[in-house]
Amino acid sequence: MTTGEDARIAQRDLTLDLARVSCVLLVVVIHLLFVGVGRGPDGQLVIERTVEAQPWFAAATWIGDIMPLFFVVGGFAAMAGWRSLERRGGDVDAFVRTRLIRLARPALPLLVVLALALLGAWALGVDAALVDTVAIGIGSPLWFLAAYVLAQALAPAMIRLHCRAPVRTMVVLALAAGAIDAVRLASGIPQLGIPNVVLVWLAVQQLGFWLHDGWFRRRQPWALLAIIAGGYSLLGVLVPLAGYSPSMLTNQYPPTVPMLVFGAIQAAALTLLHRPLAALMETRAARAAVWFLGSRLMTVYLWHLPIIMVLTGVQLLLPLPLPEPGSAVWWATRIPMLLLVLAVVWLLSLWLVRYERSPSHLVDPVHPGRAATVAAVVLFAVGPTLIMELGLDALLACIGVVGTTLAIWLVRGRRARLVAP
Repeated sequence: MTTGEDARIAQRDLTLDLARVSCVLLVVVIHLLFVGVGRGPDGQLVIERTVEAQPWFAAATWIGDIMPLFFVVGGFAAMAGWRSLERRGGDVDAFVRTRLIRLARPALPLLVVLALALLGAWALGVDAALVDTVAIGIGSPLWFLAAYVLAQALAPAMIRLHCRAPVRTMVVLALAAGAIDAVRLASGIPQLGIPNVVLVWLAVQQLGFWLHDGWFRRRQPWALLAIIAGGYSLLGVLVPLAGYSPSMLTNQYPPTVPMLVFGAIQAAALTLLHRPLAALMETRAARAAVWFLGSRLMTVYLWHLPIIMVLTGVQLLLPLPLPEPGSAVWWATRIPMLLLVLAVVWLLSLWLVRYERSPSHLVDPVHPGRAATVAAVVLFAVGPTLIMELGLDALLACIGVVGTTLAIWLVRGRRARLVAP
């Protein structure tokens, strides 16, 4: 990295960048362990979600489900970005447009590829059941796009509420989320939990505001440990008593109150580990790795599952040995497979990284009004929401392409024309 980059990076809390990068890499690892494709002792093809079948899986999700930390860190970044924008005279629309474009531009190439691939599979008459199995797996992480853009779009309003009444705002969000959970669990209808896509993740994002304000930093280490221990104790009582799934991944969509509890646990843990993590980020090697991965983080998140599926398909087509999923050999091959997936994603990122950079005309443009900004957020969120609820197929992929394209078009910057006096 250059000296200028070092100076720019020194102004940031790099432990948050490290947390964000680590979370994405952990997501890649977990998804790789889910894809179990191989041959059994009788030579028959085996397709399963290997890690989910392990007896320890549900317990592992109590540590490994780091999605709340995404929203905690996102809340911290949102408040920092909003305060910076306010100092420069920016407004809510500018904030929302910037957050939207950072998600929509990287998502568009993936949605286009998925739409073309699914239309091609339909035209070629590929087995529909196989296509559905693969497509649903690939589409499963896309819920994050809708949830995150909605949380970020509402961040300026939630920051104002936080500044006026931080405790009351958090309590209201938590109680509302708990009420939605109660109705969903009592009825047994998962769709009734959809309002919590907004309520729960907004509440977790509020924790990021508390983190930015220094509330967690002002706590003594014993108090942070108490938050972690108390959070896990609360979950140990709440999960069986209320009837939540013991697997936290199941509680992730629609999100439930346990995700909020995990957000508090993870915010406390991140603060507790701040000193050693900050020391790690003092090294040039760590800063370079975090900067390199951070500059293409959405590419890694969006494309790793399609790449895993493609590489698995290549294994099936080539005369390569396929160990039985869950066997010792299969577990051993996960390490080289992970490295291969990351290498292929890196090759893709050489072209796709351009979509992670905000276009230069967003710096000081003439923009449409509030209605266009709101419409853009809704258009972008519709596709991922439908995909998560109904499963990815060609139609929904096309809806995602159209919605994302229109969203980008609506928030695009137009340079002001100079008019001669």
